[in-house]
Amino acid sequence: MAEKLSENDVEQRLAGLQGWSLADGKLSRDFKFADFARAFGFMASAAIEADKLNHHPEWSNVYNKVSVRLVTHEAKGITDLDFQLARKMNELLPGEP
Repeated sequence: MAEKLSENDVEQRLAGLQGWSLADGKLSRDFKFADFARAFGFMASAAIEADKLNHHPEWSNVYNKVSVRLVTHEAKGITDLDFQLARKMNELLPGEP
């Protein structure tokens, strides 16, 4: 099982993760796309990455917006897995590291 990161570790890692913030104890980001097809395509690509990590997001989609919340429920907090998936999601976007 992945270990829960300390608040200090979370803050330090979050500083280097473009677009993400901390909300209600979870890594959070809202992605906005040109249309529904692009938003859904992003979700499909992100789902493949999530399966590779065996770590799945809490997310929702309304038209061109995808809201993502990441937390490791087994660890009762944020772990390295959450940051790995957040980075993978960022990599799926043009122009983001």
